[in-house]
Amino acid sequence: MKIQFFAIFVIMLVLECLSQAQAQTDMNASRSEPIEITADESLEWKRNEKIFVAHKNAVAKQGAVSVSAETLTANYREAKGSDMEIWRVTADTDVTIRSRDSVAYGDHAIYNIDEGLAVMKGDALRMVSTDQTVTAKNSFEYWVVDGRINAIGSAKVVRPKPDGGHDSVEADKISAILKENAKGERVLYSLEAIGNVIITSPNEVVTGAYGIYKADTNIAQLTGGVIIKRGPNILQGEKATVDLNTNTSRMFSSKTSDERVRGVFYPGSE
Repeated sequence: MKIQFFAIFVIMLVLECLSQAQAQTDMNASRSEPIEITADESLEWKRNEKIFVAHKNAVAKQGAVSVSAETLTANYREAKGSDMEIWRVTADTDVTIRSRDSVAYGDHAIYNIDEGLAVMKGDALRMVSTDQTVTAKNSFEYWVVDGRINAIGSAKVVRPKPDGGHDSVEADKISAILKENAKGERVLYSLEAIGNVIITSPNEVVTGAYGIYKADTNIAQLTGGVIIKRGPNILQGEKATVDLNTNTSRMFSSKTSDERVRGVFYPGSE
């Protein structure tokens, strides 16, 4: 039997969607290891339907990565000879996906191997890793080959700061693109925040309609009625550019209207 069953675990890259590449490393190192499936109740092989089903506290584990749920279902098709080719894996109810450094929680997860698309859903989607927590209302999506990840529906990323407090990004949808670096690791290339964007730090709140961050330049841009608030002080404009290398922000007016850049600063405030 081909070891394609393990492809379900690419969902773990959702857990690293902003900066982590460890899950990918774990998976590549684990592909030659055997898969162990355990369940408290039963493990069924339904030949007519071409599926395997594990019931009650089911766990599939390979190397450093595992997926657990009340029910695990693997769809397969017959290949040449006696081989079986698993093309889809589904996890239902109390789904937990673990890697060495991260844990994701949801109610339902599907990995379609043919499409290269992993989807995780649930009422309280949550990912916890060593340096961030990601939540979403609707779904986590990951395109394996493209290296593209979406957190959809009231998406939020919270990252603690070394000196205390935390930064967070909220949007209707947060998308990340991962690319391989010189070491062959998939790392963050760009991050998009789409719709009702709110970026919160201990001292400032920035809002806009759209935001994008490029890791190679370390520059973030926001557009669409951008407002920067620091205490009672505000800056307003159509577009803002934040250079994280120099800690410099620039606000720009709209080129299609007469609205000017505006700043209001209160004496005695920071």
